[in-house]
Amino acid sequence: MPFDTPQDAEDAFYDALEAGDPAAMAEVWEDSEGIACLLPMTPLVMGREVLQLWRSIFEQAGAFDIQVRHLAWIEAGETAIHLIEERMQSGAPGQPGPAIYGTNVFRKGADGWRLLIHQNSPTPQAPNAPGA
Repeated sequence: MPFDTPQDAEDAFYDALEAGDPAAMAEVWEDSEGIACLLPMTPLVMGREVLQLWRSIFEQAGAFDIQVRHLAWIEAGETAIHLIEERMQSGAPGQPGPAIYGTNVFRKGADGWRLLIHQNSPTPQAPNAPGA
């Protein structure tokens, strides 16, 4: 399925994440050994290992309830970078968890826009107050 815009690809990424659907997740990623994914508490994975990582995550955790907020978009030619804030639903209904900041990098190819890199990290701790 071709994605006409980077946002279409990003929407499909989060739809697949929320559905826990490895086949839908595979459709979003570029078919390349140059793809990469770096998640908290996991080593960097590249190429075909990316889809294996998502398959494993879905087998262990199932679907995710996630809210996404865009912080910035940088688009130049065939490349788009989206800086985002993700919040997973915590245990209590209506209570999102702490922010996780992420970067999604997309590239436009012959089959439309695809995800090239997904990276996210937890919110950094607040610096100590002066004199503390």
